[in-house]
Amino acid sequence: MKTLFYDFVTFFVVIDPVGCAAVFAAMTPNVMARQRNLMARKATVLAGIILFVFAFLGEGLLSALGVGMPAFRIAGGLMLLLLAIEMVFARPRRVTEDEDEEAEHRPDISVFPLAFPLIAGPGAMTTVVLLIGKELGQPTQVAGVLAVLTLVLLMVLVCLLAAGKVFGVLGVTGSNVISRILGIILAALAVQFIVDGLIQAFAGIGH
Repeated sequence: MKTLFYDFVTFFVVIDPVGCAAVFAAMTPNVMARQRNLMARKATVLAGIILFVFAFLGEGLLSALGVGMPAFRIAGGLMLLLLAIEMVFARPRRVTEDEDEEAEHRPDISVFPLAFPLIAGPGAMTTVVLLIGKELGQPTQVAGVLAVLTLVLLMVLVCLLAAGKVFGVLGVTGSNVISRILGIILAALAVQFIVDGLIQAFAGIGH
């Protein structure tokens, strides 16, 4: 139960349903509610497919490239730490300026940039590989990680469907406050990933 809660907090902080809803609301100010809801559902399903595929194929891809889990834990922890720093300083840059400008002219943003890279971004893909890799050989625990991921994706969907109301209630300041709090939590989780990776790496050297 403790592990599932840890996984839930990690996914929730990395994917950031409230932050995704705020960005979604800002990108669709003049979109009809029906079309916005359709984009929200489509984006969540696509993001789920990306993350589930990465959950099962991610480690195999790493093995094919000759990258071990300790190295991936350290690299993933560093990347999540950078994301956490951006969140704390309220400077989320999940898309580049060129990508942001392109998205503003797209009638449907469900695939890009909503599904990827806002929901199923590098941080989320890194996290799902790390958490699944930690539970390899334990089907029950793997199923628990996937169940928690599904729960967080459902929370993302709920927040996206209520995007206009969420952003209206929180406003820019409220969204930034929540982002900063989640950023601090993510920073601690990122450091833990790095520490775990270093311990595994040195343990491997010892053998």
